[in-house]
Formats: sequence, C-alpha cells, structure tokens
Amino acid sequence: MKTVKYILSAFVVLAGVSLTSCVKDLDVTPIDPNLNTADKQLNTEADYLNVLAGVYTGFATSGYYGPDGGPSISGLDGGASQYIRGLFNLNELPTDEAANNWNDQTIKDFHAMSWTTSDVFIYAFYSRVNLQISICNEFIRQAKNFGGLDALIAEARALRAMAYLHAIDNFGNVPFSDENLVIGVDVPQQISRAALFTWIEEECKDLLNNSALPAPRAAQYGRIDKGGVKMILAKLYLNAGVYTGTPRWDDCAEVLNSLMGDGYSLHPVYSDLFGADNDICTDEIIFAIEQDGVDTQSYGATNYIIFGSTGDGVNAADMGISSGWGGLRATDAFYNTFEESDARKMFSDDKFHKGPITDVSDFTAGGHPSMKFRNITSTGVQGKAAGFVDTDFPVFRYADVLLMLAECGLNGSSKVSASAAQNYFNQVRARAGLGELELTADNLIAERGRELYHECWRRSDLIRFGKFTSSDFTWDLKPATVDAHRVLYPIPSQDMTSSGQLTQNPGY
Repeated sequence: MKTVKYILSAFVVLAGVSLTSCVKDLDVTPIDPNLNTADKQLNTEADYLNVLAGVYTGFATSGYYGPDGGPSISGLDGGASQYIRGLFNLNELPTDEAANNWNDQTIKDFHAMSWTTSDVFIYAFYSRVNLQISICNEFIRQAKNFGGLDALIAEARALRAMAYLHAIDNFGNVPFSDENLVIGVDVPQQISRAALFTWIEEECKDLLNNSALPAPRAAQYGRIDKGGVKMILAKLYLNAGVYTGTPRWDDCAEVLNSLMGDGYSLHPVYSDLFGADNDICTDEIIFAIEQDGVDTQSYGATNYIIFGSTGDGVNAADMGISSGWGGLRATDAFYNTFEESDARKMFSDDKFHKGPITDVSDFTAGGHPSMKFRNITSTGVQGKAAGFVDTDFPVFRYADVLLMLAECGLNGSSKVSASAAQNYFNQVRARAGLGELELTADNLIAERGRELYHECWRRSDLIRFGKFTSSDFTWDLKPATVDAHRVLYPIPSQDMTSSGQLTQNPGY
C-alpha cells in the first residue's frame, strides 16, 4: 500500500520536532540526514514527547519543513494534501455549505457530485488519513518497546481513533493496521465498515477506562483527552445506523450525558470560537487542531478556509489577512436558512455575492463567502501575521454535544426526555440570539448547518438525515439526480492498483 512506505522516513522527521507547547509553538527543524531510523533518535522520554508533537503536527500542516516544504505525501501538492483541508473538501464541497470555483484539477467535481475513483483530492485525503494512522502505529509500537510511556501512548491511540473515524465515515471499508503490523513485511488487510465500527468502539471504551489518558478538560490545550475520546465514540454511535444498519441512539446519549457532566459550556460569544485567539474558548472547545501564523504555518486547515473565502467583495483586512485567494462560498439555499438576527450569519453580502450560484467556476457569480473563520482576535485585532493565520480548527465543540443529544431524543432514546431534547436544542439557538423553535427533524438538520457550518460535519449529517442524495433536498447547482453510492467515496484507483487485495466500494 502506497502510504505505508513513507512511515519510517516521516517518523524520522518527526523526531526532529522541538516541543515548547504541543503544536502552536513548534519549531520544526530537519534532523541529521545520516540518521535513518527513528530508534537511533529516541533515547529519552523527552524524545518521545517531541515525536508526539509531530504526530499532532501531522493534522495541522502538510509536512515538517514549512507550509509547503517537503510534504509528507510524495507526488501531491503540499497545500492540497493537508489533513483538515482534505476533510473540508470531501465534507463541505459536495453540500449546500460550500463550493469552490478554482480550476485546480477536479475540485469542482465535488459540488457537481461527479467524482471518480481517480480523483486527486480524494486520493490526497485517503493517503493523509492512512499516513496519520501509520505514524500513530509506529509511535505506539516504539513507545511500547521503550516502556513507561503509557500517557503518550494513550494520546497517540486517541488520535489514531479519530483518524479511523474519518476513514469509516468517508471510505467505509478501508485497509486496517495497528501497531502490531510489521512495516515492510505485513500488508494491511481491508476491514469491513461494521468490523471497523466495533474496533473503534472497543478502542474508545478502553481509552476511557485508561487512567493514563487525562480526564476531560485536564489536558493541555491542543492535546486530546477523554473529552475528545468521548466525542469520537459519540460520533460513532450517532452514525451507527449509517455505518452498520443498526441505530445506537441510547449508547450515543449515554456518552453525551457523561460529557454533560465534564464541565463544558457554551461560550457566550459565538464569533470568539473562530477567531485568532480562539484558544481562550476552552469552556466550549473540546479538542482543536492548532494553527499559528508564525510557528505552525499551513496552506490547509483554517488558512484554507479564511484565505479561500476572501476575494472580490470581501475585505482582506476584515478577515485579518494580507490578501485572499477567492474560491469558497456557501450556496444561496444555505444562506437563506438563517434569520437576519442570527449571530451566526457571518457572510459577505456585496454586489457580487447575492442570490444563487449560477456558475461554480466564477467566484462572483452568486453565493455567499463565509466570514465565520477570521484571523481577528476577540478584541478586534489581527493575528500575529497577515500571511498565515492563528485561528485553530475546532474539531469538537460543546454546542455539538447539545445538538447530538437533541437528535438522540428526537429519535426516541430513553436516555433523553422529549423536554430535555427540546431544551438542549433551544440552548444553542439562544446563544445565537434566537427564540425557541419546535424540535423536528427538518429544524434540527437546518440548525446543525447554521451552528456547525464549515466545521466538516455537513456531508455526514445530510447522509444521516437522508438528504444528501435526495432530490427533495436541493441547493444551488445540486444535480437533479444523485446516485445512491455517492454516500461513500471510492477507494482511490491508485491504491486499488498497488494493493491488488482491496474490494472497491459499491457503484464505483
């Protein structure tokens, strides 16, 4: 399998990472090129802590030598192969929340829902997910051999579980490996979606019983703890009906009820959660991928969202950046779901950006660029730099806990009363300055969009609600007919060819 062969070289590079915080203040430097195995570099617990910082960096940047220098995945553009950028492309661009007008290879095929098995952006994200899993595996394997590193191993296992959550959601039946796979000898075997569901479930349960992993809100900001693991497990249960055919609403609600007692709350100001100093929002943000305009630079993650949303009609200074790339905007259908008084309605609305998108290739042909993510602090000043942003990407938030509990209650969970579900739903609306609204399936999917847009949940949500391929739920330029198999992405043809042991997802 293609990605596996990069693991040792990537892991060696990680050993050269210097840790001052977990990710945000990383000083990434190349190591001695004569060192060709990680084992020669890792002699102390501090060495392993440095490497773990590099594991986190794999979610935040494209490589370890700057924003586009030496990307970890050979043959792919460094910016386009960044983890969160890939997650955004696959989970926002085929929905009502976003379209991209660039001429970058097949990027517009997402909004057209016409991607193929050879799509370079699907391949980039598939490779990135598998690379992250491989790096976690190698870290766990070597840390176990070293001994006495239970806490660091638990963190790496949690990060691996998160990557597998993205794998099961986007690709279904994927190659599987853990720390017991011998690189260069063993070949990852394809695992069924149902079997991977069980593995992630058992892994998360074991981590929640593992005293080495910090309790919720006990870890350093930017490092995963049991709060993050609970969210991984809750998301797994939330989508159990899609992944396995058997809903698990009670199990989902039980995990979420546990999170309710962990001290999280809604941050008073919605916009603070997506600004250059959103690391202050530890009341609501359960886990985030860190960015820093000086020390953790990337052409992906929030840099992609902010720069990509800034172009004609969007003032770069208002976004806290030097100049925009243009390209990303929400559909008019999505924009029109917001009430005027909604504090979350954060879009450019000038002469270029009014009405439906009439041409996906033209940034000024309708649609609404989002100003939700910005490189502006809660006090109204620009982040450290104008060329790269300080804005962290919030992977899990407490508002989502409330909306997921509301969904469990709506679906008959015995763990959430109807009145409690309605209350959780209204709490989220109240923070946005809105009044109460009846909790129905249609109102809930709309509310999830308004609360969580551009946070990479929309595709999964629309699939779970039966809207993704439905001709009854439309948006600007959505094809009149969408084939049912589009609810899963294909295993890229490059991996099908190189492995020879994989079965393609149905319909491709």
